[in-house]
This record gives sequence, structure tokens and C-alpha cells, in this order.
Amino acid sequence: MFEFLFIAALVYLYLERRARKKREGKRLRGLDAELKAIVENDGDKTGIAFEIKQYLLAIIEDDKSGVEKFSDARILQAERILDRAGPSAMYWMTDIATQLAFLAAAKINGTPTNIDEIIGENPTPEAIVKAVVKG
Repeated sequence: MFEFLFIAALVYLYLERRARKKREGKRLRGLDAELKAIVENDGDKTGIAFEIKQYLLAIIEDDKSGVEKFSDARILQAERILDRAGPSAMYWMTDIATQLAFLAAAKINGTPTNIDEIIGENPTPEAIVKAVVKG
């Protein structure tokens, strides 16, 4: 009697699990899965990289012209990028900042880099962003 109930419960749980997977589809879970989906979707990746590049250039221009650092317009622009790219936008921005830090350290130490050929002797922040951020 108990064996029959046990086997029936196992069959029910197995069928319910299969039905739940069909209902949910291939929904991605977790930040790593979302990042992997964005990286695999090349067109979306290029568009988001372009938006991040334009955002960085706009912040540099704001800094040069003396505009408020954390203006509402820039915060809304960052929110749109974050909404479109998801948590991976933070990963990309961190990667860009890391590359810029390595480039600055190499420039200070006099170490030649592959970016030197692109930006020349007198680098500007805009030239460095355009060289580092592909998109």
C-alpha cells in the first residue's frame, strides 16, 4: 500500500516538474545567465556598448563645460542603459574603468600600449574613451 502511494507521488512530482518547465520556457535565471545571453546576442551588445560610450563622452563634455555632475538628465540616461542592459551594464562600466586605469598607469610609468598608436602623443579623455570602448 505504502509502496503504491510512494510511486504515485514520485510520478506526480516528475510530471509536475516537466509541466512547470514547459510553462516557464527557457527563462534565464541569475546574473551569469543574463550576462551570457547579452554577450551571445551580438547586436544588442554592440548597441549597449555604443550607448555606454556616448554616456561616457557626454559626462566628459559635461565636466568640461561645468555642468552639474549628477544632473537629472544624466541619471535618467544611466537608468535607461541599466534597464536595457540589466546588471551587465555595471560589469561593462567596471571593465571600461579598469581598462582606463591600466592605460593611465601605463602612461604614467612610460610603458607603451597598443592604444598609444591610436591616440597619439597628446591624449584627450574623448580619444581614450573612443579607443578603449568598442561600439
